[in-house]
Amino acid sequence: MTIDLHAHTTASDGTLRPSELVALAKKNRLTAVAVTDHDTLSGLEEALEAGRELDQEVIPGCELSVGEGKHSMHIVGLWLRPDSPRLQEALDFVIQERGNRNHKIIAKLNELGLKIDYDEVKALAGGTVGRPHMAQVLLRKKLVGSITEAFAKYLGNDGAAYVPRTRLSPARALELLRAEGATPILAHPYLLGLTLSALEERLRELMALGLEGMEVYYTEHPNDIRRAYRGLADRLGLLVSGGSDFHGSVKPGIFLGRGKGDLHVDDELLEIMKEYRRERGQWV
Repeated sequence: MTIDLHAHTTASDGTLRPSELVALAKKNRLTAVAVTDHDTLSGLEEALEAGRELDQEVIPGCELSVGEGKHSMHIVGLWLRPDSPRLQEALDFVIQERGNRNHKIIAKLNELGLKIDYDEVKALAGGTVGRPHMAQVLLRKKLVGSITEAFAKYLGNDGAAYVPRTRLSPARALELLRAEGATPILAHPYLLGLTLSALEERLRELMALGLEGMEVYYTEHPNDIRRAYRGLADRLGLLVSGGSDFHGSVKPGIFLGRGKGDLHVDDELLEIMKEYRRERGQWV
């Protein structure tokens, strides 16, 4: 059976509501799905309620953006309670800064002659506003030919309207996740662009700060990378995780539980994680 421990909803930058995501997991016969929206816990209550109604296991989580400037990584926290107060306080600050950043990006787009405004982006988002929503508005207004073009020319890290974001440091993020009883997982390590030896060095640094696992199975991880990362995780004693990074229609071609078609995250990995948590007196 299959699990998906990395998926997004309208609480951040996905296109399905939390309850709709859970219903899709049920339809796709997933053993479990983790709701891991970017820097927010706001969709967890709805997802958990839908899980209870549909008899679908839901792992509540969050994907934290950490680092400084353009150099960043993502850490997924699994088994987070919706009312995690210490983490929520930190996220409130990050969200406030994100709002300031969104206004700066839109101002830059306007300066470049791309006339969109914050209200129409917010209306489209329905939840936390992010760059994917801006890209959708640009596409709807035919100011770009595709979402890919919007990021390549304007919204990506090298785009003309890019503004650096405020992030938690890796140390602070891991401290908060551990304090709330979550299991911290390094998301999509392949996207860091590191050699295997450099990744091992980075992982050891993060483990010293409290990292407990890494995503081995991920949409953008080729099979040879999956094998290499599995060996690395086993050698370092890290929990093995995986997921599609499903966002819905904003990332076409990525399917819940299947990624781009060949992803399979065995539910045995979830049982290993649960046993790991039980041994430490943590809830599952």
